[in-house]
This record gives sequence, C-alpha cells and structure tokens, in this order.
Amino acid sequence: MNRLRAAGIALTVLGVVGYVLGTVEAYPGRSASVIGVMVGVTLYSIGRSIEGDVAE
Repeated sequence: MNRLRAAGIALTVLGVVGYVLGTVEAYPGRSASVIGVMVGVTLYSIGRSIEGDVAE
C-alpha cells in the first residue's frame, strides 16, 4: 500500500470520527470533518490509480 492510500484512509477515518463527534456535541470547526472525508477519499483514489498504473 502506498503512502497516498494510507494517508487517504487515515484522513477519511479521522473525518468520519470528527463528523460523528460533531453530531453528538457541537464544536467550532466541525464542518472541517466533511472536508477531511472528501480529501481522504480523493487521496485514496489517487493512490489507487497510481498503484494500478505501476502494476500494468
């Protein structure tokens, strides 16, 4: 697994945890968790496509 995929997974997990915590208790900046999920999914996708290109 390359670094982009690992970073994407980590950022997505942190974003989801932040979102869940934001639904339980409102805190400033909780909308950043949604951005974290979007960036995490994007990094995961880029990492996956790069890994696919190398394998071919």
